[in-house]
Amino acid sequence: MQHEHDGTYAAWVRHFEAERERRAALGDPDRSRGARLSPALVRSIQTFQVGEGGDGAALISKADRAGDPVYAAAARLFVAEEQNHARLLALLLSAAGAGTLDGHWSDAAFVRVRRLLGLRVELMVLMVAEVVALRYYRALRDGSADPLTSEVAARILADEERHVPFHCRRLYEGLAGLPRPARRAATAGWRAMVAAAALLVAADHGAALREAGVSRRAFVSDVVGSSAPMAATMSDGPVPAVPAQAGVQAGVQAGARAAV
Repeated sequence: MQHEHDGTYAAWVRHFEAERERRAALGDPDRSRGARLSPALVRSIQTFQVGEGGDGAALISKADRAGDPVYAAAARLFVAEEQNHARLLALLLSAAGAGTLDGHWSDAAFVRVRRLLGLRVELMVLMVAEVVALRYYRALRDGSADPLTSEVAARILADEERHVPFHCRRLYEGLAGLPRPARRAATAGWRAMVAAAALLVAADHGAALREAGVSRRAFVSDVVGSSAPMAATMSDGPVPAVPAQAGVQAGVQAGARAAV
């Protein structure tokens, strides 16, 4: 089993490294024209920037203690992508003439819960944030009138879509030793956490979401609905495959080549 995991996570390491190379080749979005953000969007993006900017020390420490150095290497690369999201959001805020926050109560609460127990709980709480982030960045990508905001959101969304199968695989492995009723109970509890987080984000970021064309009700419904197949995968499989490529980055690069 360990050798099988090594092979799988070696593929994830190669995938994360390839994405790092693609990001380096693509470069940062063009900020020369600045960004136009309303006060509500500034406050909202500042809060998400705090959440993306953790050092990942607790996750990396637990991954190291799990006894799979290849998985731990992949986890480090995942953390680096999250930190890059924080950097991109800080650049977006700077282009709009806004700064970043030193902290936010919602991020502090998530961090405290994540650190309560072992790797499995850390990942399940982290996955709550990932599911909420998927819908949030999709709203900004599709609904923002500002080109830089749309591009930054698209890049982050493409990464988050790759992170979900990475974490789902590890959680499937972590839950596999439990009886099926226990696995179902764990994932049902996780979905309840997702619903609670979606409600909190909808309440706190409702004005920004409305600007992006998404109502509070629609946001919560979409987040909760999207969690169902993820919960099923964590509980019963099938194990997600390593993605072939990051869609938005490959698409941007292809578009740039076509324009030359």
